[in-house]
Amino acid sequence: MRIIVAFPPGGGVDIVARTMGPKLTEIWSQPVVIENRPGASGVIGTEAAARSAPDGHTLFIGTLGNLTANQYLYPKMPVDPLRDMAPLTQVVAVHFVMTAHPSLPVKNVKELIALAKSRPGQINYASSGPGGAPHLGAELFKSMAKVNLVHIPYKGSGLSFIDLLAGQVSLTCDSQLQSLPYIKAGRLRALAVLGGKRSPLLPDVATVGETVPGYELTNWFGMTVPAATPRDLINRIYGDVSKVLQQADLKDRITGMGADVIGSTPDQFGAFMKSESAKWGKVIKEANIQAE
Repeated sequence: MRIIVAFPPGGGVDIVARTMGPKLTEIWSQPVVIENRPGASGVIGTEAAARSAPDGHTLFIGTLGNLTANQYLYPKMPVDPLRDMAPLTQVVAVHFVMTAHPSLPVKNVKELIALAKSRPGQINYASSGPGGAPHLGAELFKSMAKVNLVHIPYKGSGLSFIDLLAGQVSLTCDSQLQSLPYIKAGRLRALAVLGGKRSPLLPDVATVGETVPGYELTNWFGMTVPAATPRDLINRIYGDVSKVLQQADLKDRITGMGADVIGSTPDQFGAFMKSESAKWGKVIKEANIQAE
C-alpha cells in the first residue's frame, strides 16, 4: 500500500500522511509507504496518483491547491481531479498563519500593510509553489489589502521554510502544522491567523479579517483514489481510514499541531471538492491570481 504526497518531505500534508501511515499499517497488517512525488506545484504527484491502477493499493492525499485550484491556474493540466479522482474523505481542516522573519519590522497585519505600501514591490513572501494554499492565501491578501508583495515560489513548504528561517524571504502564509514550532521557539513571528476566528493555539494573535474585513482562508487535506476504483472498494478503504481518524491519540496529535480532523464520507467530500473548486475558481479569476 502507498500514499502519494505531491510535495517533498517536511510539509504539512507530508506530516499528516506520516502521522496516519503507521495507524493504517496496523489495520491492514502490511506496510504503508509514503511516496513523495513533488514537482510542478503538485501536478506531477496528482497525475501519478490519478493514473495509478484502481485496485485500492494507491491512495492520494492532496490539498485545496492541487485538488481544486490548479485547474484554474494551469490551462493544460494533464488531469482534472474532479473527473480523474474518486473522493475518499476530507482528512483535516488546516489552520493557516501569516508568519514573518523577525528581521521584518512589523508585528501585525496593520503594520505589514503600512510597510508594504511604503515599500511597494520590495517585500517578498514564500510559498509552497504556484497554486498552493500559501500562494492563494497571500495573493488574496494582496488583492484585498491592496499591497504589492513579491512571490517567491518553492517546491514545497519544507523548502520554503528553510529560506524563511534564514531570512532569505520575509514572510509566508502557511499551516500551523509547519509554523507553530518556530513561532514558539521565537524563530518566526506570527502576524495573523488566516481563518475566520482566532486559533486556540495562538489566542493572542488576531485574524487577518480583523484588519482586512472579509478575508478568510482555511486550507484542507483530503484523500482520493483513481476514478475507476470500484465503489465497494472505496467504501471499504474509507471505513478503515475513518477508524484511524477517530482514534483519540491521532486526533490529539493533529489538533495539537493546528488542524482539525474531519473524516467526511466519500459523498460529502465529493460535494465539498466541487464547492471549493467553484469558490476558488471565482477568487482566482477576480483577484487575477496567476501560476507564474
